[in-house]
Amino acid sequence: MALDRPPPPSPAVRQLPAVEGDSAFFWTAGAQGRLLICRCLSCEHYIHPPLPRCPSCAGAVAPHPVSGKARVASYTINRQQWVQGLAVPYVFAAVELEEQPELYVLTNVTRCPVEDVYIGMPVEVCFEQQEEVFLPLFQPLGGQRGD
Repeated sequence: MALDRPPPPSPAVRQLPAVEGDSAFFWTAGAQGRLLICRCLSCEHYIHPPLPRCPSCAGAVAPHPVSGKARVASYTINRQQWVQGLAVPYVFAAVELEEQPELYVLTNVTRCPVEDVYIGMPVEVCFEQQEEVFLPLFQPLGGQRGD
């Protein structure tokens, strides 16, 4: 007697951001291997997430390439699958870009064991493409602990 079994689940895909409006450049720049962050055309202050005007001087802003180098400022290791399509365990982190103090990107740290991530860890951007979206993720820079 054959048992009725449900079909295997289809491969999961992360929920993707809408590629439109003031943030479209952020989600598509990875196609050229670049991380773009809004920068004020007047005072040169970086702004992330993108805003239509600079909060410091009300100047106009435009996407500007950054180095993609950062340090882990804070993180959590998630062992519960809170996000569909993201295998556990995974690291969710706030990384501080080297271009400006307190310029943070919320992201995942990948390509290393979750137990190897630490506060102050040097990381660099890498991109994961899903459809037309290039998710900016971060990986260890140089593979060396800095403590």
